[in-house]
Amino acid sequence: MEHNINKHISGRFNQELENVRNHVLSMGGLVEQQLNSALDAVSNGDAELARKVRENDYKVNAMEVNIDEECTRIIARRQPAASDLRLVVAIAKTIADLERIGDEAKRIAKVALDSLTKDQQYLFVSIESMGRLVSKMLHDVLDAFARMDVQKAFEVHKEDDKVDREYEVITRQIMTYMMEDPRSIPKIMNLVWSVRSLERIGDRCQNISEYIIYFVNGKDIRHTSQEDIEKSL
Repeated sequence: MEHNINKHISGRFNQELENVRNHVLSMGGLVEQQLNSALDAVSNGDAELARKVRENDYKVNAMEVNIDEECTRIIARRQPAASDLRLVVAIAKTIADLERIGDEAKRIAKVALDSLTKDQQYLFVSIESMGRLVSKMLHDVLDAFARMDVQKAFEVHKEDDKVDREYEVITRQIMTYMMEDPRSIPKIMNLVWSVRSLERIGDRCQNISEYIIYFVNGKDIRHTSQEDIEKSL
């Protein structure tokens, strides 16, 4: 269900909260770009692009600090109640998760700085597949946030199960490879961490979907089964 956010924001806060929300979407766009660049750097073995991702992480951090300060000012000045306060809380939590997604993108980019042998390259195919899935989750949850679309947020929430399954499969592949060639372990460990980073990004996207549902419906659905969440929407 797409949501008209303006119905839930009182008139005098409207512009202020809308501005903050737009800043969140700008931050989300930058984080999405960082993730896609990190994945491209790994796929193409592009060390220069990987370095750019690592260097640009400070921009994500700065945006989180600025938006957090905006939220604090709104709470101090306006003392918002009900749904206005829920939106400020949802924004504050969302930017914290976006900042951490940026951190994970930086870790993924590090893999592109390591040169792998040809027989190790096949491991990238699975990682690229998982990367596409996670990248789509991030894109979709930002779209859900832009429109405060509860149904789309719930769809993203369910997608994390696929990410978890891919994570298990790829981890087994990597562990098998390392057992067959113990000398590869130091170099392959960065692949292990990058897959773990992708799994964590999926978790962060799931968190943001929960904040959207919290804002629109006023329900905290953390630690709730998919079936119970669906019933409550």
